[in-house]
Amino acid sequence: MPEGHSVHRITRQFERNFVGRLVRASSPQGRFAEGAADLDGRRMTDARAVGKQMFLGFEGDRWLRVHLGMYGAWDFAGDILMDATIASSNGRMGQTNQKGTFLDGPNPDAVVLDAAGENSITSIGAPRRTRLRMSESEKEGAELEAFPPEPIGQVRVRLLTDTVVADLRGPTACEVLDPAQVEAVVGRMGPDPLLDDGPDAEERFTNVVRRKPTPIGLLLMDQNVVSGIGNVYRAELLFRARLNPHTSGRLVPEETVRELWHDWARLLRVGVETGQMMTMDGLEGEAWRAAMSNRDDRHWVYKREGLPCRVCGTNIVLEEMGARKLYWCPNCQA
Repeated sequence: MPEGHSVHRITRQFERNFVGRLVRASSPQGRFAEGAADLDGRRMTDARAVGKQMFLGFEGDRWLRVHLGMYGAWDFAGDILMDATIASSNGRMGQTNQKGTFLDGPNPDAVVLDAAGENSITSIGAPRRTRLRMSESEKEGAELEAFPPEPIGQVRVRLLTDTVVADLRGPTACEVLDPAQVEAVVGRMGPDPLLDDGPDAEERFTNVVRRKPTPIGLLLMDQNVVSGIGNVYRAELLFRARLNPHTSGRLVPEETVRELWHDWARLLRVGVETGQMMTMDGLEGEAWRAAMSNRDDRHWVYKREGLPCRVCGTNIVLEEMGARKLYWCPNCQA
């Protein structure tokens, strides 16, 4: 599932290519026909991300809310303009494909290919394997013979300008809301440090965690407690804090809760800027290059079950928590 950094980068893509333009909306699949008809012909006025959800604003106080969930993906085609942070990482966005990343160094033109595949400029959201199943005939970077291209697969909603088209497939949520409804949805969500990293947001997160008997490993995944954290960031944040995932929230020391908040803010910004869920600090030179090119080299515990901990050598444990896979070191996080 795309985590918070991916959705913020998707939003930047819409800001760069759609905001301020008249948009034709349709539902090739037919399941969003009424909503598409309501948006059709309106100018997009805003694009916002809050955690794992995004909100696209249109004239007339209309908002399109999208939650990609496990299988959702946005595909872009046309004359795509890249936001500066997207361009700096060669279009690396979301959890899809294996687009290369330009890295600073002696050879600034060197491109690193990510074999694990977490990002793409043209298809953003679903894991790579799912995206390819949905659009098997598409080729990354292929030139379009005609614009707009024919919809491929079950496209829930198509947003089209005179130069760019965005197709949405397989979202968990896709609906048109008015401003009051948007406010209600956002009001139920936990703070997102990319939107507000001030003291009030920190206090809100700290107070909620400190009064809950729920294990901290579940609280970090609760989007009503904090926005944007998914399975990867959950595992990595807990390891970086040397915190047992089964510890009750109210038993976690206050200073540790606050450090979790600040660490999430740091990792989220790194994810948005690089397009990678980079959770290891202090990497330089070839170590940094290896981490950018291979998921196995950029995480402490995620997907490392049965392998020795990078710090203590104890085998990383895999278990299920909240119907999701949890990776942790039983020694470092005792």
